[in-house]
Amino acid sequence: MEHINWDDFQKVDIRVGTIIDVEDFPEARRPAYKLKVDFGQAIGIKKSSAQITNLYAKEELLGKQVLAVVNFPPKQIGPIMSECLVTGLYRPDGSVVLATVDMKLPNGTRLA
Repeated sequence: MEHINWDDFQKVDIRVGTIIDVEDFPEARRPAYKLKVDFGQAIGIKKSSAQITNLYAKEELLGKQVLAVVNFPPKQIGPIMSECLVTGLYRPDGSVVLATVDMKLPNGTRLA
């Protein structure tokens, strides 16, 4: 494993945001949802896609707070422009568990 220094870590802007909209993403290569995540007034609402359909129903994602990288450049994913990277962890079966917070935080709070 390669070590990084504190300055490298500081470059990654990971914020908490609340999922405010979830849609099916039938054009994706693998099953996915299109998400809109609210990161508060300073950052705003950003779009993303997430391959989390096998563990999460659309209804249970609404209102869920997630951790996302907000300073990657936008990336075209099929017909949508992804504006943030919602983070998660792989289970042994390959499904993704979202990285979340265990207490409600203001949208836009930065990971320290």
